[in-house]
Amino acid sequence: MLSSIRKFSKTFFAKIILVIMIIPFILWGMGGVFNTGNTNNVVKINNTNISTQDFMDFLNTTNTDVETIKDNLDNNVLEQLISNLVSKKILEIEIENLSLLISEKTLAKNIKKNPNFQGDDGKFSRIKYEKFLLSNNISAPEFEMRLKKNELEKKLFYYIGGGIKSPFFITNKFFSEQESKINLEYINLNNAYLKKNDITDDNIKIFVDENSEELKDEYINFSYVKISPQNLLGSNEYNEIFFNKIDEIENEILNEKEISDIAAIYNLKLINKKNYIKHEKSNQLEKKIYDRKDNRIELFDDGNFYVLYQINEINKILPNLNNEKFKSKITEILYQKNKYQFNKKILEQINKNKFNQKDFDDLSIKNSIKIEKTLLNSIADDEKFTEDSVKLIYSLPQRSFTLASDESNNIYLVKIVRINNENISKNSDEFKSFNDQSKIKLRDQMYSSYDISLNDKYNVQINQQTLERVKNYFK
Repeated sequence: MLSSIRKFSKTFFAKIILVIMIIPFILWGMGGVFNTGNTNNVVKINNTNISTQDFMDFLNTTNTDVETIKDNLDNNVLEQLISNLVSKKILEIEIENLSLLISEKTLAKNIKKNPNFQGDDGKFSRIKYEKFLLSNNISAPEFEMRLKKNELEKKLFYYIGGGIKSPFFITNKFFSEQESKINLEYINLNNAYLKKNDITDDNIKIFVDENSEELKDEYINFSYVKISPQNLLGSNEYNEIFFNKIDEIENEILNEKEISDIAAIYNLKLINKKNYIKHEKSNQLEKKIYDRKDNRIELFDDGNFYVLYQINEINKILPNLNNEKFKSKITEILYQKNKYQFNKKILEQINKNKFNQKDFDDLSIKNSIKIEKTLLNSIADDEKFTEDSVKLIYSLPQRSFTLASDESNNIYLVKIVRINNENISKNSDEFKSFNDQSKIKLRDQMYSSYDISLNDKYNVQINQQTLERVKNYFK
């Protein structure tokens, strides 16, 4: 809330000055890095060059934040952006090679049909269109060019996969994969795991000794104050004077002033907390400060007020084993660890085809777990198991074993006893729906094949020297 009020409080003339300052930077601030010419080509696609200026134009059209690029240079953000640009350029080349066109009349019709540009009467509103252009800081020719490119890309993809028809056998196969009934046998593994009562004090002590650093709790000493117009100015108004004071406090933090000094300057009363650790009944604001404890001193907006805090000390303390809450926590960790290892071992045996019917029966007998039965009526039948578990079961052949879970996170060992394949009739009510779904699946497969063919068709070369110059600019 305060952020939006603060933005509103800034003067219109200040924004104009900012724009005037930014324009020369956009036009000339990139210096020699973004000149055109072969020496500044960042990518070559077959015989087509993409210059650094092309790349800069791409950044502008995608509204990519410069600070985000700077912060993520080591995460290959520039390479990702260049990859996106290359993909766009390859599609443009494909569109040109296929001589795909869209008329101005069709373009105008698409704009007029856009609900965002229509009035209450459902007719095209020039005012709404102009308002959209102004609010997005884009000219009509630029917007229409972007729209044209998007429409041509749609036309390209329709050209590739628009005329697909699904043969009956593929529709039937898709129906069978989705609607076949599967008989299952399963056992709940809860009774096969190590019981919490069987975890001894020695087990707990050994685990704590081996993981003492990770198990230490962080207790913090900190000071904080909620800042509002009332305690900063003696007023209830969030005005320009208040936000100027907030700016001053931010500058004091940048100048490495202590919170006690800042509080003295602005006559703010600090709240001090010692040996604090977050728990369920903690004050919500103090919980937030605890979660932000990696920042030694900070000022943040908390909706209706600002919060200034400083972490004075962090003490890492290992709880005593006589602490029942801590002991219970370690018991739960050991239980979950044993559970995970047990499940992992079974899954490894299954994946190596080393788990068979005898193992299934032995596990049931050894742990006195009843083998239960159920029937899955379709891939959408998630009454017993989770949606993901059902999808996994439907991907496996008959007589397979797997692990499945339910909504309560119980884990089950499942055997696929029998798959009852179902066939669809062309005269059934559901045929059209499954035929459409199988067409979509075929189309997706065709797009994947098209993607592979483009990789073979186009040779993409990145000019590493130019790329490094671009990176150096953003550093």
